Amino acid sequence: MHDAEDLGYFGPDSVSWRVHREVTVLFGGARALLMQAAHPLVVAGANQTGMYERNPWRRLQRTLVLTYAITFGTKAEAHAAAERINEVHARIHGIDPVTGRRYDALDPELLLYVHACLVDSALLFEELTVGELDEAGRQRFHEEQMLAAELLLVPRETIPPTVGELREWLVGFEERGELLVTEGARRVAQLFLHPPREAEWRPVLRLVARAAIATLPPGIREGYGFKVGPFREAAARAALRALRGVRPLLPPRYRYIAPYAAWLARQRGRRPPVDPAAVRRAIGVRLETDAGPGVPGRA
Repeated sequence: MHDAEDLGYFGPDSVSWRVHREVTVLFGGARALLMQAAHPLVVAGANQTGMYERNPWRRLQRTLVLTYAITFGTKAEAHAAAERINEVHARIHGIDPVTGRRYDALDPELLLYVHACLVDSALLFEELTVGELDEAGRQRFHEEQMLAAELLLVPRETIPPTVGELREWLVGFEERGELLVTEGARRVAQLFLHPPREAEWRPVLRLVARAAIATLPPGIREGYGFKVGPFREAAARAALRALRGVRPLLPPRYRYIAPYAAWLARQRGRRPPVDPAAVRRAIGVRLETDAGPGVPGRA
């Protein structure tokens, strides 16, 4: 963020910042990706872009950085990041070779499915690894994230109004038999189980993958062929809950994601450990706010 007075659409008093600032909540993103990939039309769109074939980790980093710009960036950065994502989605459409069904990355239902997986996973990993939100806090997070969803062209009127209803809506896909773990979905799983050498946090990604797998809805987990019995699932959840005690002891650069750690350092009069704009440039993401007036951004 560049303007200290512009804290974007959420800000430090929001539940969105409290949830998304935590690195352990970020780990829940692996669960969200596995859930998203289990929808054949979602993964068909990803396959069209070569998302998981050519520099997959770099592409995931770009998507993550753009997503965090929506939450932690200025309003201008949030809009620029959303526009970059929406521009990419506008080019993704076709016929899924597995199911024969048409897919379109701007389909409101697919957009909402992707959003719901992210919200559900963030709330679950907050509950397991942080544990600060009560029911009202979880509901407030859901309502705040409706704005982020709208920026990514999800019609607000389609979003289930409560956390419980959102989760029921997600379960409905499994109950109707609309989910299918394809070869494309398995490539997503392998990206976490066998991360490439250039992947950041590579030493812990296999542990993250195990936590993601253990916390997947049972039907989706079975679709991937992961065998996790009740004991292993309970053990994984207990290990995640153990992070509650460790997390407060970690230095900010390890406890918090880069945009929040940078903001916190500035609040304390210190030099930020990481400049979010520099991170964007390093992985090839350009927002108009980074490039300057009249220079188009690119991702």
